[in-house]
Amino acid sequence: MTTEMQQSEQVVSEKKKRRKIVSLDRRKARAGWFFILPFVIGFVIIYLPMMLESIQFSFSHLEIGSGTFTTTFVGFENYRKAFLEDPEYAQKLVSGLQRLAFDIPAIIIFSLFMAIMLNQKMVGRGVFRAIFFIPVILSTGIMESISAMDILNSYMEESGGIDDGSGTSAATQLVSSMDLERLFSNMKVGTEIVEYVTTAINNIYDIVNRSGVQMLIFLSGLQSISPAIYESCKIDGATAWETFWKITFPMITPMILVNAVYTVIDSFTSENNTVMAYISRIYSQAGGMELSAAMSWIYFMIVIAIVGVIAAVLSAFVFYQRKSD
Repeated sequence: MTTEMQQSEQVVSEKKKRRKIVSLDRRKARAGWFFILPFVIGFVIIYLPMMLESIQFSFSHLEIGSGTFTTTFVGFENYRKAFLEDPEYAQKLVSGLQRLAFDIPAIIIFSLFMAIMLNQKMVGRGVFRAIFFIPVILSTGIMESISAMDILNSYMEESGGIDDGSGTSAATQLVSSMDLERLFSNMKVGTEIVEYVTTAINNIYDIVNRSGVQMLIFLSGLQSISPAIYESCKIDGATAWETFWKITFPMITPMILVNAVYTVIDSFTSENNTVMAYISRIYSQAGGMELSAAMSWIYFMIVIAIVGVIAAVLSAFVFYQRKSD
């Protein structure tokens, strides 16, 4: 009889524990919806109607009158024009995707390296973190507009001054491929790697400017790792190299996935995006509203497909730490 009472009490306690867990999860879910509610309301009221109208324009021919416009359904005609009748759009699209393929690993590797360095115990660590995040603040608003106009850069080029490293002319490059070929000649390094490293070094100004948010995400992931894990590794005699690949890297793989997706979206919405700049130019032309809408949705679907592929590939290698109940 006593055994049956104990079993029933245990069942009751387990049910209460499950109810507490479920209620806690529900409270967290409600809190999450509460925080994203302003975005959801703004998206439904402002952005969703514009998106639906853009889709309608991409499949239509617009006739603009005095204060009004009429749409005529033309099917995929605007999409056909974007691919077959506008060769410059296809070129911009390919170059934009190539730039995207370069940006993702370069920005993630640099931001991870700097996050590991800034996570070390040193004097003035907070100041160094702020210094590396300053370009993110300066790249918004009026500073981004000034940078896009490139007034200072053009003035320095005309006056023969020193460039900031963001230009692509031969005179302003920091490192040439010939220098790296001489450096790696005895290491049997392929020309593709030499070209990639050369481009990364010459674009270091842009990489630093776009790595601030990723750096903070990596820092939050690094600080969430328990110091006791590193202490046990040190006691077992593991080197810093082994600790990084066996402990640090697996535990920040979720942050790598987040930063990869964020970098794609950030490149997609950047002021320096050549594809979006070209689409804006087509939009400003007479009769280019429907064609630019088709180009925008083509680019959007390609970027969404890239995000899906990145998420699917990286998800297979992401390690999620399981917390004990």
